[in-house]
Amino acid sequence: MRILSGIQSSGKQHIGNYYGALRQFVDLQNRGEALYFIANLHALTTVRDPVAAASLTRETAMAFLALGLDPARAILFRQSDIPEVTELYWILGTVVPLSNLDRAHSYKDKISKGISADFGLFAYPVLMAADILLYGSDLVPVGRDQVQHLEFARDWATKFNLTYVPGYDASDPTGATSGKPGVLKLPEALVQEATATVPGTDGQKMSKSYNNTIDLFGEEGEVKKRIMGIKTDSTPVEAPKPVDGALYQLLKVMVPGTDFPAIDQAWREGGKGYGDFKKTLLAAYHATFGQARARYQALQKDPGAVDAILRAGAERARAVAAPVIERVRQAVGIER
Repeated sequence: MRILSGIQSSGKQHIGNYYGALRQFVDLQNRGEALYFIANLHALTTVRDPVAAASLTRETAMAFLALGLDPARAILFRQSDIPEVTELYWILGTVVPLSNLDRAHSYKDKISKGISADFGLFAYPVLMAADILLYGSDLVPVGRDQVQHLEFARDWATKFNLTYVPGYDASDPTGATSGKPGVLKLPEALVQEATATVPGTDGQKMSKSYNNTIDLFGEEGEVKKRIMGIKTDSTPVEAPKPVDGALYQLLKVMVPGTDFPAIDQAWREGGKGYGDFKKTLLAAYHATFGQARARYQALQKDPGAVDAILRAGAERARAVAAPVIERVRQAVGIER
């Protein structure tokens, strides 16, 4: 089974990235052939500082490695090191209906938040589809908010196959009955439902775009400030607390399952203030990420080693992509 997913390097990695994606990626490296890319081309839609772009790309790689990704087992690489992905991006774009891009949830959401409506943001789902389809992926771990992009990739792969594979039957995509398999494989989504959306300090989804994150590898003082500043209501100390706020949900995500029932009982009974619960969350943060933070600090001292891992990963990823892009070229009539 070939597993493929990526993380955008548009900001510091935060606990939402961990519970929504990175933790799952590390676990999945033991279940099949795993390819994980740092989406630094996608990040260009928001990161316009070249020094910051390079730094954030390396920091994202260090986050993967510090959290337990084994580069000997999984393939870790930069999106920009794979020229075939931009080639497939264009070829795939020639069959993508404009109406699909108009209704992309992520595009409409970002526009509503005031982000500039440029071509990169509009065509973002096509590049994501190229990322997914280039490696013949079987399984794509995605957040719940990214499921539409995976569905787009499947739809566009189907349209490409119908356009360029004579006799292709969309109801028989592997060609098991017709003997006419598609050039592009249709992958399946894997959604981690329990923690697909992690709340930020303001109660919205935790996102770099909303500046409501708790960084995985931030300075200790800043992490404490973020946690102690989580938005809460005015419920008195002695009263039971509502369970729909960000603090409760973060405790539910981060505190070990064996410890959470006691916290839940105290929360519902009252008699304990939000400040005490925030201290509990801070302790859970350090218990969970203390070792990874130490590994991250060690990686910071040897950036050349991190870059070498990414270059080696790119070579391996291009080898996986080579037969797929060659079939695409032949299908559309591009000679090489």
